[in-house]
Formats: sequence, structure tokens, C-alpha cells
Amino acid sequence: MKKNILILIFVSFSSIAFGQLTLNNLTVENVSNPIGIGVKTPRFSWKLVSSKRNVKQSAYEIQVKEGENTVWESGKVTSEASIFNKYAGSALASDSKYIWQLRVWDNQGNVSKWAAASFGTALLDSKDWKATWISSGLKTDTVNGIVPILRKSFLTSKKIASAKVYVTSKGLYDLQINGKRMGDSYLSPGWTSYNKHLQYQTYDVADLLTQGKNAIGVLLGSGWYRTRLTWTNKQNIYGKETALLFQMVIKYTDGTTETVVSDGSWKAANSHIMYSEIYNGEIQDANLEQKNYSMANFDDSKWASVLTKDFPKDYITAAVNEPIRKHENFKPIQVLTSPKGETILDFGQNLVGWVKVAIQGKSGDQIKLSHVEMLDKKGVPYFENLRSAKAQTTYTLSGNGVETLEPHFTFFGFRYVKVEGLSGKINPNDFTAIALYSDMKQTGTFECSNPLVNQLQSNIQWGQKGNFLDVPTDCPQRDERLGWTGDAEVFSRTAAYNFNVNQFFAKWLIDVAADQNENGSVPFVIPNALRGTGFDMPVGAAGWSDASIIIPYNMYVSFGDREIVERQYPSMKAYLNYVRGAAKNDLWNTGFQFADWLSYRVDDSKGMIGMKSAITDNYLVAQCFYAYNTEIMIKVATLLGKTDEVQEYQALLERIKKAFQAEYMTASGKLISETQTAYILALQFDMFPENLRTQAVERLVKNIESYEYHLTTGFLGTPFLNPVLSRFGRNDVAYKLLLQDTYPSWLYPIKAHGATTIWERWDSMKPDGTFQDPSMTSFNHYAYGAVGDWMYRTIAGIDTKEAEGAGYKDIIIKPELGGNLTYAKGSLETNYGLLSSSWKIENNKFILDVEIPANTNATIVFPTDKLETIKENGLIVNAKNKTVGSGKYHFEMQL
Repeated sequence: MKKNILILIFVSFSSIAFGQLTLNNLTVENVSNPIGIGVKTPRFSWKLVSSKRNVKQSAYEIQVKEGENTVWESGKVTSEASIFNKYAGSALASDSKYIWQLRVWDNQGNVSKWAAASFGTALLDSKDWKATWISSGLKTDTVNGIVPILRKSFLTSKKIASAKVYVTSKGLYDLQINGKRMGDSYLSPGWTSYNKHLQYQTYDVADLLTQGKNAIGVLLGSGWYRTRLTWTNKQNIYGKETALLFQMVIKYTDGTTETVVSDGSWKAANSHIMYSEIYNGEIQDANLEQKNYSMANFDDSKWASVLTKDFPKDYITAAVNEPIRKHENFKPIQVLTSPKGETILDFGQNLVGWVKVAIQGKSGDQIKLSHVEMLDKKGVPYFENLRSAKAQTTYTLSGNGVETLEPHFTFFGFRYVKVEGLSGKINPNDFTAIALYSDMKQTGTFECSNPLVNQLQSNIQWGQKGNFLDVPTDCPQRDERLGWTGDAEVFSRTAAYNFNVNQFFAKWLIDVAADQNENGSVPFVIPNALRGTGFDMPVGAAGWSDASIIIPYNMYVSFGDREIVERQYPSMKAYLNYVRGAAKNDLWNTGFQFADWLSYRVDDSKGMIGMKSAITDNYLVAQCFYAYNTEIMIKVATLLGKTDEVQEYQALLERIKKAFQAEYMTASGKLISETQTAYILALQFDMFPENLRTQAVERLVKNIESYEYHLTTGFLGTPFLNPVLSRFGRNDVAYKLLLQDTYPSWLYPIKAHGATTIWERWDSMKPDGTFQDPSMTSFNHYAYGAVGDWMYRTIAGIDTKEAEGAGYKDIIIKPELGGNLTYAKGSLETNYGLLSSSWKIENNKFILDVEIPANTNATIVFPTDKLETIKENGLIVNAKNKTVGSGKYHFEMQL
């Protein structure tokens, strides 16, 4: 009897212990159950979930199996590490599936149940490629010619257990098997520095195959590979021929394997896509469509044989980033008629993607869709800011009932679409705008009591969606759409709040290193589509080229991903050495600089009465960023244990600051450029001696007051404007700038013109409704959205410590009040779990609710000096700061 009672007690205790600690979000290389990782030592991450407070992991155990064979047992590892734990078992095999299981122990005597997940390997060695590169060989397959179809039929004679496709292209592919589209990614394989770094994708296609006859059909578009890129109209940058590399591995239930590859047995023909180009758009003729071209019974006897190509495969790697996928759909909110009689659809949101049409007409009817971001003040579509980009789709109908039409190998930045070719009244339900962007998981939310600020947050996120289309582009609409390093650099920390961009930037940074010049300088756009043009210079520019240093470190801080800085460190070091070589006596005052790009000028919108242009000395800006880069290199060298380099960079930083003070500052602390940006950067990077910082803040505030609390900063000053003011105790000014709603300000485009994305210029549309210089006026340009970082960190109060606390292992919750906001709330899905901070003010009482994920710590800094009034669930805290572990907390206090 006693024995049974003891057993019952033990079972009950075990159930309670397991119930108190669970695991979720098991990932390998930041992906849940990936099917095609290309690394030989993958990293495992997981999140702990517990309803209890102060829960931390004390140990973990991982087991990895291939079938019944155990390939790794970590044993019980005493460690808090729950992210990026490296595989340490026997060598993984290519094209294989592994099951891994995990259990953890916490600091309160609980052990989780085993949690299981899977991962599949791709082709871990270039020798695993059995496929051959193939090209259509058709005369019509030119950069501006007809898109070809490549086709292959094959037999499967046994019952299929699994089937995976590994595929890439020189160009863009759209693949079908047995009449069904493979996967849900678009514009694949994406854009990389194609001749140095080409990614392939992995797909599970078992559900698309049948026992017996099967067929593959592939549309192969020019894409970024050979259509014109940049305003220089340069074509065939990476090559003149598109090509396909395809390998399908079929595993049967009897244990045998069959491989279907691209080779000389494939056939080619013209498709119905008569033209497809990144900037200009796409032309389709449904009358020429070869229906069912990917079906097994299709007659391809008149098709031509493909050409095999001896293109290299040794630089091809498995994709590490999320593919581009379809996301939000929009129906027109109104149908407009311009003064010219044009029919215009307004989708209500500036987005990036295309319009899907489901329409009926006669054979030969032609529909043309022209995409624009704005209408002028008369209601006429504004095409001028597209420059030479046509941004059109043209469809010729077949007349066979309702036809569903959409592009394949292009995209547009637009809110409005001019529709031509339809007779009679237009039906808006026939048109759907589809947003396309890299499939990053949204991680951050922000909301406050000011609706204009909430719209600003929406604009920031939509700017990121539209411009994070495989590479971080500057804009998505005109004849540019390039991976400008400066835009990405200033926005990278904000980007990491809004979405999980860890893998997105990891992939892009590979190209940063690949395209880096021999002298260590970094091109201004990555991939370097400017190479070979007059705009490609083997020099570095402050705020742009140093994305090679700043972004890797920001990714480490945001996600705790040490491997990014380890991998990029040679590139980071090479760039800093380039700047050291360009500097004279530690003063970087040579060469081309963008400086504080697009800062306020008097001639912008005719200026404000009595105001002057805010032009900051180019080399003052460069010297500040020289210090910024060096400070980061000190941190990274410390992280990586490079002691000698830490000391070297510390001495260098001291000399850089002394050189700045001697060249750009008077003895009393006045700078040679009396601009907001000059003082912001000098304060942000501690260029002033400590005893001169207070006066510098006063000069900055007086400058802002002289512009009636308007900002005048450009791309490089704007990200640090509000953080500097907050750091030095001037949140009052920071909030006035945030809430300013007349030009120039963040809220001006929203209040005056209903903007739904961030603009390239503060006055891309002027107060009088006219436009800025159309040669450089984008209405979807995220750089000024870098204020989102301050909104998360200061208004919501969510931040992380750096060094070993990076990635929100050691959290800071420090909301700072202002602007008459009565509430704000922010959340962030970190690599450890959900982190949130929500506050409101009621009857002069400040109420703060915080959620801290398991396996982390947080330091909460309260925004009141009335310490005796601070209570946590009714208990007096009586301290300005409180360190807590995981859990949910409710605080109240008097302000």
C-alpha cells in the first residue's frame, strides 16, 4: 500500500514538474523543421515556456538520429545557452533527414519532456551535384525577348517515400510539376552577387509526383541576372544567357533512389510571356500560352533540345534566408477618374508586388496596368519619379472565359494603378494587389495614444516590407531598386525590431564581403550592380561602406548571433584598415563622401522663413563614423578574444577623437558646422571631452529651437537625433520633434498628404502639393524610419544589454515619458520568447505591465523619483531600478 502511494506521489510530482517547463520553437539555423540546410555543423535553438517566475535553464541534452542511427548525443550539458548551440556529432550526410530531440533542466528542479523536431540536409558538397547547367538555346531568348519554357518528362515505377528538388538558375525560375506550381516562393533564387555567390533552394515535392508518368515545366526569366539595372541602363551584368540547374532526388519505399537532373534530354520552347523586365514590367499574350506544358501527356515533339553549359557549381550554396512570398492582399478602396479621363484604382496602401487580374473579354483584347505611387494635386498619375522605369503589365486576352493573370518575373512599387483597355464600367473586384516581400517573421509591435505616431509605425513597417525584397533596397519603384549600404546601415536596428532579419542580413552580408574591393573599401550598393559604371569607385564612404561593420554588430546585439560577426570579421577588419589608410594622421578627410545625405536645404520647399540650410562638413561626418566603426571593432575584438587588436583599436579611437577635436572644434566646444547633425554625431560617439558635452547639448537644443522644433537632419543624423536628446536628458525636445507635424518632420507626410510609407525626402511632396525633384523623389524609402528604434527603446522602453547580454538575454525596460502620451505598448518576439512593455497614465498614476521571457533577466528602470510610491502587485519596491527574472509583472507608482 505504501509502495503504491509512493508511486502515485512520484507520478504526480513528475507530471507537475514536466507541466511547469515546456519547450517550443525548436529551430535549426533559425528555421523550424528546415528541409535543406547547407551547413555541416548546424546550430540548434529553442525557447523555454513556464508559468513560474525567475525560470532559467540550468542544463540541456540533445540527441540527433538519422533513422534508427544516433549520430550525436550531447549528454547533459550544464549551460544556460538556449540559442545557437552547435552540432558536434558525426559528419552529416547530404540529402538526408534527421530527427533531433531535446530536453532541458531549469534552476527550480524541473525537467522538461523530450521535445522533437527535424531537419534535412541539402547538398553539402559541390560534388553532390549530378545535374548539368542547361539553357534554352532559343534565338528569341534574349534579355528583352520571349521568356522560354524548359520541360522534362520522366517515369516513376515504384511507390514514392520522399522527393526533394534542389534548384537554382541564372535568372529567375518558376517551376511546375504535373500542372501544379512548386512551392510558394517568388522571384527565386533571389538576387546575390551571382558570379561569386549563388544560392539554390530546396523543395519537398513528394505530393506533386505520381507513380508512372510525370513532367516538369520551368519558366526561366531574366530577372536581376541580365535585365538592365541602375539608371545607366546596363544590361547583362552577370551574363547573357539564362540557365537552369535542377536536381530531384526520389526515394522509394523499397529503399532505392532515383535522380532526375537537368541535362541535354530536356526540351525548350517559347512561352506566352513576350517580355519581362525588372523595371519595365511584363507583357503576356494568353493566345500564345502553351497550356498544360508541365503535364505528362503534353506533346513536346516540336520543341527544341536545350543546350548544356559548362558553368561552374563550386560557388553554389544552399539558401540561408527566407524566400520572397506573397503576403497581404488589397482590393481597391476607390475607382477614380483623372482630369484626363484616365481610370485609376486606389489600393489605399503604398506597397510592393503586383496586381492579379481575374477578367473576361474577347480574344485580342489588351489590358494595360500602369503602376504609380502618387497622384498629383489635380488627380493625375505621377509617373515622373519612376524616371525611365515603365512599371507596366500588359495582357492580351484569349477570350476563353474568365482569365486569371499576374506577372512572374517583375515587381512594382505602387498605390495607384492606371487601367487601360477595358470598355464599359470597371469592376474593382476583378483586381487584387498582392504584397511581395521576404518572408521574415514579424517580431515587433508598437502602439501609443497618438494616432499619427501609430501611422508612422505602420509606415515604417510597410517601408521595410516593400524594400526588403531579398536585398535591402533603397526604393522599389524607379529604375534603381538597389541594395544601397547607407540605407540598410541606418535602418538595421529598427529593422531588427520589426522583423526577424537575422537570416535576411546574414545572406546579404555574404555579398558585402564577396563584392568588397581588394583595397578593403566596400561598394555603395550590394550586390554591386554599379560595377563597371562611372558610379563605381574603389573608395569607401562614411555611413555607407561601413555597413560592413555596423550591420554585423547590430545583428549580434539584436539576435545574439555571434557567428555573423565571426564570419564577417575579416571583412570588417579589412574595411577599417582601408579607412586607416585613407586617413592622414588619424583624420579621415580625403575622398568622396555622401555625408549627411538629403539634409534640409533652404531651396527645399523654399525653406522656412529666416532659416538656413543645414549642411554639415563632409569630413566632420566621416571622422565621427570613423570613431563609430573603431568603437564597434573594439567591442567585436573583445567578443572574439582578440586581445592585441582590442588594445590597438582602443589606442586608435583615442587618436581619432583627438584629431576630431583639433580639426573641427574650438576650445570652447563649438563645431565648425553649426548643424543638428554635427552636434548629434559628435555627442553620439563621444567626440567631445566630457566637460564640454553639456554645452554641446545646449547648442543642439538651441539649433532645434531656432527651427521652431523642426529637424533638419539627413540620412546619417536622423537615426541618432532623438537618442542623443534622450541620453542627455532632453526627452522634452525629442518628443516635440517626434510629434511635429509640419514640414520638415516625421509626421508631416502623414498629416499633410496621407502617406502610408516613409519618403525619401522630408518634402517628396511639398506643402503646396507639388513634387520635389522627380529624378530623386521616392515615396517608399525607409531610411528616415530609423526613428522606430528610438520609439521601441525609449517610448516602449524595450532594449538589450550588449556584450554577453546581447539578443535580449539581459533586458532593459526603461520607458521614458513625454509628448502628452497617455499610453504606449511594445512587444518583441526575441530568441528567448515574448518580451513586452505596456504602460498607461491614469489620474497621475503610472501603471506598467511587463512580460519577461524565460531564461533571461531584466533591469526595470521606473520613470519616477517618488520611489516610496512604487509598488509591484501591492508590495512596495522603493527603488529606482529593479532586477527581475522571467514572468509577468504589474507595477504602479505616482509620477
